[in-house]
Amino acid sequence: MLEYARWKYVLILLVLLVSTLYALPNIYPQDPSVQVTANHGSTVDKAMQARVENTLKKASVRTKGIEISKDGNLLVRLFDANEQIKAADALRGELGSDYVVALNLASTVPDWLEKIGAKPMLLGLDLQGGVHFLMQVDQQAALAKRFDATAEDVRTTLRENGVAYTAVERRPDGSVLTTLATNADPAKARQLIAKDLPNLLLEDGTTDRQFTVRIPQAELDKVSTEAIEQNVSTLRNRINELGVAEPIIQRQGTDRVVVQLPGVQDTAQAKRILGATATLEFRGVYEGGDIQDAIKTGNVPPDARLFYTSGKPNIPPRPVLLKKRVIVSGEQLVGAQSTRSQDDGSPAVSITLNSAGGQRMFDYSSENVGKGLAVVYIERIPEVKLVDGKEVRSTRVKEEVISIANIRETLGKNFITSGLDSPKDAADLALLLRAGALAAPMEFVDERTVGPSLGKENVDRGMTAVLYSFSFALIFFIFYSRMFGVITCV
Repeated sequence: MLEYARWKYVLILLVLLVSTLYALPNIYPQDPSVQVTANHGSTVDKAMQARVENTLKKASVRTKGIEISKDGNLLVRLFDANEQIKAADALRGELGSDYVVALNLASTVPDWLEKIGAKPMLLGLDLQGGVHFLMQVDQQAALAKRFDATAEDVRTTLRENGVAYTAVERRPDGSVLTTLATNADPAKARQLIAKDLPNLLLEDGTTDRQFTVRIPQAELDKVSTEAIEQNVSTLRNRINELGVAEPIIQRQGTDRVVVQLPGVQDTAQAKRILGATATLEFRGVYEGGDIQDAIKTGNVPPDARLFYTSGKPNIPPRPVLLKKRVIVSGEQLVGAQSTRSQDDGSPAVSITLNSAGGQRMFDYSSENVGKGLAVVYIERIPEVKLVDGKEVRSTRVKEEVISIANIRETLGKNFITSGLDSPKDAADLALLLRAGALAAPMEFVDERTVGPSLGKENVDRGMTAVLYSFSFALIFFIFYSRMFGVITCV
């Protein structure tokens, strides 16, 4: 005779079956692997796969399999950690900076389990292991950015108040040398700078029509400190976007940051997102310049810069002259979402500006309806080269025009910029912009996979303790309750 209603027993059985089903991914081990991800402008295809296979054969690396995953990355499965490190070293030397080569743990969970949302538990870095990054902040780049902004502030102040100048140049020591036109009032110019930019120091030049603007040392020290603090905050935002559980991001020394990502599945994606300093700039198209002469002789108009469009398959990059003045930069961005262009359905990013950026775009577009507006994609790529047997780290700045369109009407705070290579590029760019820009570029000084070490011993001891205690409980039930104890144990 049943003590409870039948539906309760059926419910218990269903709960047990569902619990067992969703616990199954934990019994499938992960394969040591190397993941190859294309940087912006590069592709992962069959030719790339063949290139990787040949490289590993030359390095005498045995592989379990090489495949192109659903997200467009190349995954090389290996037999053990030693083969994994050997394969990563061989591929990094062959592929260079066009691709991100990172250590990974590839899942062996069957597709049907993943389709129903069954995932293995992610333990901490000490138990399961993960990836450890040591990153160094390029403080000189942060200072250079501040120097450029100061020069632009001086130009804007003089231009908006009708003071003519012939040159506003940033010198190697970071100061800004301003040369006024012959019809300008030097006293008025100095008063405007002192009023609108009170934090700067004014020094006399060699003539009465020249003066130098300098940033105080206390301000420079503050910029260096805030660059590291902003980078740590931005890294936290980006890691939150990646969905990593219990990460560790902490400052080390004066210019380094430690990042630990326990149980991370896609270290290549993490490395690209953490280290990237991608941003956008909106610039007006320069009219009247001779592009061919600028390419051949280097004679670019003083208020213009030479850029190249991003190359596409079968379409080589082409040169274009843009105005030197930046209308809006990534610092004025407050939101970004990946989407598709309403015109041709191409991958795009919907961008929202803050009030200051929206006002600047409104002012510019109001005066330039019918003229060209370009979107410049800027990315800083860390590089490591061997010079006389020593590693020399540097940063390569990649600037390319991803979109040029005519201003059809006055623009406001919301934009859609198209011309990206793929939906993945649009999603990555939106993530970077949404998480915030790094105040200064960061280089990966050290990258290593962290093993469980002491945590593995703790897990083994914990499993042994559970096994003995569970066995004792079962034996106790059998001797104490006899037949009902057997049923309980089953």
